[in-house]
Amino acid sequence: MLFPRKPLPFALSLAMSAIWNNAAAQGDASPVLPETPLMTVVVVGAPDSTDAELNSVTLDAASLQPMHAATSDTASLLRDVPGLNLQGAGGVSSLPSIRGLGDDRLRIKVDGMDLIASCPNHMNPALSYIDPTRVDAIKVFAGITPVSVGGDSIGGTLIVESARPQFARAGEGVLTRGSVGTFYRSNGNAMGANAAVTVAGENLSVTYTGSTAQSDNYKAGDNFKTSTLTGRLGHTLPLDEVGSSAYRSINQALAIALRNENHLFDLKLGRQHIPYENFPNQRMDMTDNTSDQVNLGYTGQYQWGVLKARVYHEKTRHEMNFGDDKQFVYGTAPGMPMNSDGKTTGVSVNADIRLSERDTVRVGSEYQAYRLDDWWPPSGTGGMSPGTFWNINDGQRDRYALFGEWEARLTPQWTSLLGLRHETVRTDAGDAAGYCTSGMCMGNQLADSASFNSQARKRPARPICTNATPGPPGPWQRS
Repeated sequence: MLFPRKPLPFALSLAMSAIWNNAAAQGDASPVLPETPLMTVVVVGAPDSTDAELNSVTLDAASLQPMHAATSDTASLLRDVPGLNLQGAGGVSSLPSIRGLGDDRLRIKVDGMDLIASCPNHMNPALSYIDPTRVDAIKVFAGITPVSVGGDSIGGTLIVESARPQFARAGEGVLTRGSVGTFYRSNGNAMGANAAVTVAGENLSVTYTGSTAQSDNYKAGDNFKTSTLTGRLGHTLPLDEVGSSAYRSINQALAIALRNENHLFDLKLGRQHIPYENFPNQRMDMTDNTSDQVNLGYTGQYQWGVLKARVYHEKTRHEMNFGDDKQFVYGTAPGMPMNSDGKTTGVSVNADIRLSERDTVRVGSEYQAYRLDDWWPPSGTGGMSPGTFWNINDGQRDRYALFGEWEARLTPQWTSLLGLRHETVRTDAGDAAGYCTSGMCMGNQLADSASFNSQARKRPARPICTNATPGPPGPWQRS
C-alpha cells in the first residue's frame, strides 16, 4: 500500500474516514431499502493518484504470482490487506471480512460480474468461482467506497480481474503464448495443475485457461482429538487429522477478444465444477457444485472519455449433504440432501467523461436479476418425508441502480470526490412447502407453510408438486 509523502493531508484523510465510520456504526446497519439514495463525499491526500481509486489497495500480478502455488483459495490472496480478514471454511471457499462485515455485506465483482452464492450456507462465495492462477489483479476498497464501485452492500468492495487480452503487434503475424504450472503440498497431499494458451492476431485474441486442484484431509501439528470415531459406522480418522477438509475443484475458461481501433469487445465463457468440498466447521458438506458463466463486455475510447458496457449470466447447480467424515444415517433418514439452483443476470453501462484536466464525471446504471430455487428432497420415513421441502420456490431479487460521481484534481496533493447513488431492490417468492403432505406429519409444517403462502404477493404463485416419487427430486417435479 502506498502512503502519501505529505503527512497533513493523510492525517486529515484518516480523520474524515474515522468520522464517517463512527457515524455509520451508530446508524442502522440494515441492507439498502428500496427508494433509498446514498451519497458519499471523500477528500483524501494521495500525490500520485489520478482517479476515484484513492482509498483502495491494489494487488497486481507481480505481487500475486508468488502466492499461486501456496493456495487454492482465491480469497487467501487477500490475507495481507490491511483491514481485511478471512473466515476460514472449505479448501477454496474462505469468506473475506472487512472490519467485521463479510459475505453479502461486501460487494464482490469478478471480471465485472456481481456473483451471488446460491448456497444457504454460502459454501460457494463469489471468489470461489475464479482460480487463483487466473487472477491478474485485485482491488480492495476497505474504507470509504466511491459510489461508482459501491452499492448493494454496507461494507467494502472487492474487484477481481483476470488477465487482459493479448494481441499481436502490427506486422508481427500470429502471436502464440502458453504457460503451464503445477504444485504439490505435503500436508493433505494437495496437488494441482494449471495451463493457459493464447493465439492472437492484431485484432482477434483467443485464450484458454484450465486448472485443477485437490487435497485430502490435512493434519494438525499434533493430536487434538480424544477419539478416532467420526459418527459414521466403520469410519475412523487419526487423532491429528482434520476431518472434512478435503476438496477438489476444476476450472475452465475461454476468452475471446475483438478490437477495432479504439473499440474492444470481450467474451468470456467459464465453467467450474467442484465434485466435493468438505467443511470442518459446518454440519453439511458440498457434495457437488457446477457454475456456468457467460460474460460479454465492451470498452470504447472516445474523445470525451471512456464508455463501458457489460452483460452477463451465471447459473449455479448446488448440492449439500453429510460427507464421508460425518454421521450419515439419523434414525431412518440416510442423509439430508439439500439442493439449490441459482441464476444471475446482470447489465451495466457506465461512462467516464473528462470535462477538463482537473475534472472527471462518472455516470452509470446497473440492473441485476437473481432467481433462486432451494429444495430438500425427502429422506427416510421420519420427519424428513414424504414430500419435498421447498425452502425457496421461485425466489426473485431485482436490483436497479443509478450513480453519478464528480472527481476534481484540486492540487497535485489533493483530490475531491463527490458522488450520489440510488438503489432499488425488489424481492418476491412463490409458495413454500414442508416435507409434510398430510395432517399426519410431525410438527406444524402444513400450518406454517399455509401461513407463509397466505401472505400477499405481487404475482401469482407457481404451483408445487408434492408428489413423493422416489428418485432425485428437482425443479422438474413441479406440477
